[in-house]
Amino acid sequence: MEPADPAGDPPVRVLIVDDHPLFREGLKAALESAEGVLVVAEAERVADVPGAVARHHPDVVIMDLSLPDGSGLEAVRQLATREAPPPVLMLTMSDDDGNLLAALQAGARGYLVKGAGREEVLHAVRTVATGGAVFGGEVAGRITALLAGARMREAGQLFPELTAREAEVLGLVARGLDNRRIARELVVAEKTVRNHITHIFEKLHVATRAEAVARARDMGLGDGRTSPER
Repeated sequence: MEPADPAGDPPVRVLIVDDHPLFREGLKAALESAEGVLVVAEAERVADVPGAVARHHPDVVIMDLSLPDGSGLEAVRQLATREAPPPVLMLTMSDDDGNLLAALQAGARGYLVKGAGREEVLHAVRTVATGGAVFGGEVAGRITALLAGARMREAGQLFPELTAREAEVLGLVARGLDNRRIARELVVAEKTVRNHITHIFEKLHVATRAEAVARARDMGLGDGRTSPER
């Protein structure tokens, strides 16, 4: 019989995907020592994940990055194509920025580095199972910078005529920031921001800030929630 928590709720069903048996054994013991968590299956390879999910219907998949037949990120991408895929919590040795960003882009709902304490892992499992997202303290502070950097690279790819700094400024303009806010964000003078915007207007062949924002948002930059400066 599956253990339930004292409130009578069904247990959080967990699939562990890792190719180290001793690590899986230790993680399973740590998870099941808590009320309301049940490890329903284990897998070692990317190829094993779809079948394990189909058979055992986990509420959370705990996924390593490095697996014998490929990257755990590929398994995350495969799961994302399913109807109502289970959320994935990455638990890996890698704290590399590239892997963290790739995991976010693949659809992972959490990212912890191996060595995280039992309570941190349990909190992450429960948070992800209920629709939240959670990241270990050693990586959480880098996420904003990583996503900002991704936006800057995206702007540069969408508007190759712009310099890297001009692309960054355009991305901030598209988010609705005025010149003063952009200057603070980039730690530059407002005059420098105005010069960049003048060059952006010339290169994009637009006459107003609103036109520049429209061009940028047409290409997917900005979030559309903040009104641009007129």
